[in-house]
Amino acid sequence: MSRRRRRPATTLAGLLVLALSALLLTSVPAAGTAADASRSHAVPLSELTVVTEQVASGLQRPIAITGLPDGRMLIAEKNGTVRAYHPDTGLAAEPVLDLSARIDTSDNERGLLGITPAPNFARTGILYVAYTSLPAGALTLARLPLRAPERLQVLLTQEHAEYGNHNGGQVAFGRDGYLYWSTGDGGHANDPFKAGQDLGTLLGKIVRIDVNRACGAKPYCVPAGNPFIRTPGARPEIWLYGLRNPWRFSVDIDNSLWIGDVGQGLVEEINHIRPWQGGANLGWSCKEGTPVFDQEQCRPGVRYVDPVFEYEHFLTESCSVIGGVVYRGSRTPEARGTYVASDYCAPRVYAVRPHRDGSYETATIGNFPTQPTAIGADVHGELYVLSDYPGWLSRVRFERVQPATR
Repeated sequence: MSRRRRRPATTLAGLLVLALSALLLTSVPAAGTAADASRSHAVPLSELTVVTEQVASGLQRPIAITGLPDGRMLIAEKNGTVRAYHPDTGLAAEPVLDLSARIDTSDNERGLLGITPAPNFARTGILYVAYTSLPAGALTLARLPLRAPERLQVLLTQEHAEYGNHNGGQVAFGRDGYLYWSTGDGGHANDPFKAGQDLGTLLGKIVRIDVNRACGAKPYCVPAGNPFIRTPGARPEIWLYGLRNPWRFSVDIDNSLWIGDVGQGLVEEINHIRPWQGGANLGWSCKEGTPVFDQEQCRPGVRYVDPVFEYEHFLTESCSVIGGVVYRGSRTPEARGTYVASDYCAPRVYAVRPHRDGSYETATIGNFPTQPTAIGADVHGELYVLSDYPGWLSRVRFERVQPATR
């Protein structure tokens, strides 16, 4: 979520092939129905708008949000505390978790960055968290029982000492039962470590690991289907590469990933990666979105997967895309299957919806409150959005509007 130097660009649209798979976990909310069924009620995006209602305030730099099976929302604050919100009782006065003694908050983008419950959270109370750790800001993935934080176990780390920005930090379970974690490219600007295209580092990647087993000295295993297990010199945990700062991604009911990758200064981009696209190269730093960024990082014969949506950053108020989620709630059937995202500096709501023919419908459908940092869904699939320095939590709902007449 940083402001970066600006360079001119032309915005192009990318397309991905649309298909469905049926890799559902039993923990998927009841609101998560098959995509085809959800589209039976869908209306054109031009007939939708979003409305927000502030439901909590007083949060200290809220930065990540996740829903629990009991209806609560857990909100991670940058300093390492976690607050609980329930629609019936509001925001709890005291944190339910405090990890501040472990966390490096020395830069604007360092801190507690991601949080998600285990699929069996109702039975185990296990949370997974991503943060920058003391003393030098290493990107860290860990798990702990919510009621016993002293039992925190570090699963995986990546050194990140030189610069404080571009930490990624989203953590989420896929419908395949594996844990996904995003990391930034190492910070500063222009991919200084050329990490995006380097399979020998976890920087600039989305990783996928099996946290239900341990393999050797590691407290996790690498899934057999990971794409680079047999690639010499490659980290086997890598699922996707060629990312700059995938600050927020989400997993849809078909196990596809929707990724908001923060741009350098040309464009901000949204990628939609299907379950069979493990090993996809999203382009950075050969490309920034669809435009070429650094020709020296482009390799002959390499296939780069373009975003399905991008918007201009250069000479606009936009600064950092805030990747969101696909709406799977029941209050507005007309909006089901719609992905929503925003921007930290210009909080317009971008809606993206895939069609069966592989094309994507896009529209701007309103505005979020100032400085959105994360968009999340509760157990019923209804949406909430966080606002950074104001410290707000807002409920999001969709409304039908009359299409504009010509």
